[in-house]
Amino acid sequence: MTSQLPRIDLSGREALPSQVARRLLDYVLAGHVRPGAKMPSERQLAEALGVGRSVVREALKSLGLLGILEVRQGDGTYLKRVESELLPKVIEWGLLLGERRTLDLVEARQHLESIAARLAAERRDDEDLVVIKRHLDAMELARGDASAFVAADVAFHLAVTRAAKNTVFSDVLSNIQSLLQVWINRVIEAAGDSQPSFAEHVPIYQAVLDRDPLAAAAAMQAHLTAAQARLARALAEAASKDQAIELDR
Repeated sequence: MTSQLPRIDLSGREALPSQVARRLLDYVLAGHVRPGAKMPSERQLAEALGVGRSVVREALKSLGLLGILEVRQGDGTYLKRVESELLPKVIEWGLLLGERRTLDLVEARQHLESIAARLAAERRDDEDLVVIKRHLDAMELARGDASAFVAADVAFHLAVTRAAKNTVFSDVLSNIQSLLQVWINRVIEAAGDSQPSFAEHVPIYQAVLDRDPLAAAAAMQAHLTAAQARLARALAEAASKDQAIELDR
């Protein structure tokens, strides 16, 4: 099963865990593991790639944080049934470099979306308002359904960005949102309650409705700052659990 995994170039400049993560992602994208099926063991992967098991474990953890793999304690690692459009974007944006890169991406999104919200308040038309409000309403209705809530959350932000009438902003943030969908979902699941997130979106819509650029930017900044804090807590909790599992081994 692992014969399709070429050995890692140990002399390469890229960090070994990142190389292994990319190689494993190529492996599953090529169809060598079906969605829902079990991955080869850490030992098998380490032997096939010519690296240590600790490197493989770190790479698997990165793919797990991205929502691509699921580690079932005492059973092994499984390929999740992820959206087909998400995986190529993960490769494109190189989000396999770990937690720091992810938080950098969240920070970049925070600045870009604040500007987009300000422009949306200045440039939106009535049709934009209808679309933004529709997604806000969908978030409220989906508060008991994490998957539906995340989809509406992503759609809300994309609608605000499109209302800014700037194609560069729209294209860049569309790609970022596609990737961050797995992280938004992770934060909502970790929080166990989507109400705080929903409440933070209401003043964004209101400011765009009122054509108040400063309030729109401030509301978006406040929401994304809070979301970034929730993400950091979720990652810290995940890392703490991983450490506990390692100690139990």
